Amino acid sequence: YSAMQKKNKGPETNHMEEVVAIHNAVNEQGWKEVLRWEKFHMWRYGTPSLTKFAGKSTELSPKARIVQFLTGRTPFDRHDWIICRGGRSVRYIIDY
Repeated sequence: YSAMQKKNKGPETNHMEEVVAIHNAVNEQGWKEVLRWEKFHMWRYGTPSLTKFAGKSTELSPKARIVQFLTGRTPFDRHDWIICRGGRSVRYIIDY
């Protein structure tokens, strides 16, 4: 609720239960996507661990900048997933 207020998205308290459920489902799917890409490295480094998660809805990723230039559209949200892979930090950016 407070995150939506900070983004001036006008949350309605009577819909927050549904919003939280959708948000959690999106985050779970995002983590599954990170793990899907990490399967290429798991044979060597094992299962990665999540170091940091950040929602950066006001910052455009490099891909989002290109899409904006070509189409004029920007993503609704951006999630940055920082994982630890074999002692190294690796960032995944997912635009929604």
